[in-house]
Amino acid sequence: MKAAVLNQASYQLEVAEMETPAPAKGEVLVKLKTASINHHELWSMRERSIVSLSPVIMGSDGAGEVAEVGAGVASAWIGKAVMINPSLNWGSNPRVQGPDYQILGFPRNGTFAKYISIPVEYVYEKPSHLDFDEASAIPLAGLTAYRALFTRGEPETGSNVLVTGVGGGAALFALQFAIAAGANAYVTSGSEEKIQMAVSLGAKAGVNYKESGWDKKLLALAGGFDIIIDSAAGTGFAALIELANPGARIVLFGRTAGKITQLNPSTIFWKQLSIHGSSIGNDEEFRAMIDFFGVHKLHPVVDSLFGLEDINKAFERMALGQQLGKMIITL
Repeated sequence: MKAAVLNQASYQLEVAEMETPAPAKGEVLVKLKTASINHHELWSMRERSIVSLSPVIMGSDGAGEVAEVGAGVASAWIGKAVMINPSLNWGSNPRVQGPDYQILGFPRNGTFAKYISIPVEYVYEKPSHLDFDEASAIPLAGLTAYRALFTRGEPETGSNVLVTGVGGGAALFALQFAIAAGANAYVTSGSEEKIQMAVSLGAKAGVNYKESGWDKKLLALAGGFDIIIDSAAGTGFAALIELANPGARIVLFGRTAGKITQLNPSTIFWKQLSIHGSSIGNDEEFRAMIDFFGVHKLHPVVDSLFGLEDINKAFERMALGQQLGKMIITL
């Protein structure tokens, strides 16, 4: 089968012939129809955080149909339309991942291939209102957003929620989740087009963080925020402290803007603020996220589709921040 692999000699993925896996005991073989890309893979390629003696098939997100089952798995799974939970071996503590935790795509071969064999406990039936493109867009970014907003942020109906850096991936899912949960959602972005897209989805308003005084404009619009979902960190994080209402929760799940500097500790403790770290999510949160999509009939925003041979072009688009939603790889 053809697959997009990363090896030690390359900073890009290479399409190569790989052996089709066979399902082991307790596993299912999924014939993938589509996958989607994430910043997780982009950072792994850029930073060489993945080191392997053999080529590894990358990819965390995928959707398709069960083609075969291994020993101990009910044959009723064969033919079912499914999506894959990429958060593996979370562990027994729901609050934090354990020492054996992995994200699908390394060291276990991932979804940038025609077939994947995966333990059946990480396979979930696709909600019927989603097509395969939409289903493959969800897993990693959707789970990250769900945990950040609901487990760590704990929104209530009418909460003022700010989602920073909206445009693709987890931030966009966090926005959709917040709106569906009845919150008053606001966004920041460096693109007017992405702000308008967010408003079309139901955001109250947004501001361009590249403009001088963006934080003051946002404060005038919303009057402060009960929950802030941030994936950037960096020098702009200090402004989020000022935008937070007393008792607010700030949830951080990324570092695209680098290290946090110039925080005023007195503002943090005098406002009784809570700053939460968050990453990916556990099995229960994945199930709850899928159910949430089903109950609210949510649809992911799909930016574009690429063939497997053009997967590096998709990552180039992501590196430039041009996407409006998730980018899908057809298999």
